[in-house]
Amino acid sequence: MEGYGISEGSPVVTFNQPKLGRKPGSIGTPIWGVEVKLIDLDGNTVANGEKGELLYRGHNVMKGYYKKPDETEKALQNGWLHSGDLGVKDEDGFFYIVDRIKDMIIRGGFNVYPREVEEVMIKHKAVLLVAIIGVPH
Repeated sequence: MEGYGISEGSPVVTFNQPKLGRKPGSIGTPIWGVEVKLIDLDGNTVANGEKGELLYRGHNVMKGYYKKPDETEKALQNGWLHSGDLGVKDEDGFFYIVDRIKDMIIRGGFNVYPREVEEVMIKHKAVLLVAIIGVPH
């Protein structure tokens, strides 16, 4: 069974819970006491099926990074922890991780996510493995 958790949300945030059903490839639904939402780059909640940053709040969220107040302030905003992970929520409330914000490349005013490019490139018969990385210019 798949789930999702990061150190800042110990030990788990979402899970494919037997009583709520399971979906392959999904990280499941929020556990008891945890709220999860997805937002766009402007901070607006996105609709089901749209990509957004995964934010969560609940009893399992860290209090802050040890002796790192600036990083804590960036990660914890208005009670929500910004994970840096990009996800999608389906019509049944199941979440899927699809990428990471920190991997995003801005090119000509467009957001380019390496995973999307990799998924296209790997389909070519001459490509065995692919990894896209941003390089500062």
